[in-house]
Amino acid sequence: MLKEQLKNYNLILASGSPRRQQFFKELDLDFTIDIRSVEELFPDHFKGNEITDHLAKLKASVFTDLQPKDILVTSDTIVWHNNKALNKPQDREEAYEMIVSLSGNTHEVITSVCFTQKDEQHIVNDTTKVTFKELTPEEINYYIDNFQPYDKAGGYGIQEWFGYIAVTHLEGSYFNVMGMPLHKVYKMLMKITGS
Repeated sequence: MLKEQLKNYNLILASGSPRRQQFFKELDLDFTIDIRSVEELFPDHFKGNEITDHLAKLKASVFTDLQPKDILVTSDTIVWHNNKALNKPQDREEAYEMIVSLSGNTHEVITSVCFTQKDEQHIVNDTTKVTFKELTPEEINYYIDNFQPYDKAGGYGIQEWFGYIAVTHLEGSYFNVMGMPLHKVYKMLMKITGS
């Protein structure tokens, strides 16, 4: 299948996320990891997937040495709530505030994935709606203290204890909430490699 179609390509995942790396392994893909730093800034007026599209492309822009058979995959995920992007919390206080704002509400998780080759670029994005129950301060504190969710947009990981107790409704791709809409990634890679 896809692994066979990719055998003449060099698939590069530009992500330090252990979840995204695990996804590529579980898709049975041969890939290399290449992470290059970029300042993740976006215009203030951008909303929703405009932000994630921009940042996914921005992360690809520092790869100026791609070869003809390279396929570079970059991505970005945000939690979008009350017309505002929630990125990764900087500290405990910010993580607590983020989770309090999501408690008892529905928010969107938006991920964009950019596929960059030497002469062309494609982007896909996906949105999942996630509803949380009303959370107690004790539940929020327990989660932050025991799971340190500082590397996760919105301050939580759906695949952890918190997701088990907090999520009451999900509309869309579960994997998108973990940082990669796998059904769309698979489809785009199949398309790029000729099927």
